[in-house]
Amino acid sequence: MMTFSRAYKILTFDVIGTLIDFETGILNCIRAIADNVAIELTDREILESFAQAEDAQHRLIPNMSFTQMLEPIYCDMATTLELPIANDEAQRFRLSVVNWPAFPDSIDALRRLKTSYRLVALTNADNWALDHMATTLGQPFHDAVTASDVGCNKPDPQMFAYCRGRQSVHGFMLNDYLHVAQSQYHDIGVAKRLGYHVCLIERRRRHGFGATPIPQTITTPHYHYSTLAELATNLLGSA
Repeated sequence: MMTFSRAYKILTFDVIGTLIDFETGILNCIRAIADNVAIELTDREILESFAQAEDAQHRLIPNMSFTQMLEPIYCDMATTLELPIANDEAQRFRLSVVNWPAFPDSIDALRRLKTSYRLVALTNADNWALDHMATTLGQPFHDAVTASDVGCNKPDPQMFAYCRGRQSVHGFMLNDYLHVAQSQYHDIGVAKRLGYHVCLIERRRRHGFGATPIPQTITTPHYHYSTLAELATNLLGSA
């Protein structure tokens, strides 16, 4: 069992990619569009195209929520992958977030963690998308901070500052936090630089970063697991 160096009280979660299987959601939607026009694409082509398009959108429109980025992301992907570019297809891609599934272990792990910790979603999604994702996850969160609330996206430090300010009214200090995420690009690097203890949930067991943009540097997390279930078992066992 891994030894935890602090007695954490509050767990903040990246949602998309850590709790919600966004790669499966992306693949399901894009492949359905591609099949309609008889275009064959590999998973790697689709996911890496998404990652490149998201990275570009973060540079162009950093104040737009991830959910709202999905339509221009689709248009960029469509150009690269030779998919149909139409407003209804881009909108279909954005609306597909309501069908993105939870990872198989997410619901039970969050249910267990909720008995001992304050759980806060810290997500680049907008409020509409998070409402659907929270329902998919079984409504596990005590509170949530979205890109819509803050007016920016991770890795902008303002997301973390807003969250800390919001939780401070409940008496939580920085040492009380463990930030849990799968993305080096959006979460792990910036959170550790800001003084958070961080736990990497490395969902991918395949080559590369998939649909997540490639980070400029790789940050060593304080804790590293393949699943949320592993974190829950070890964290609750050491409490």
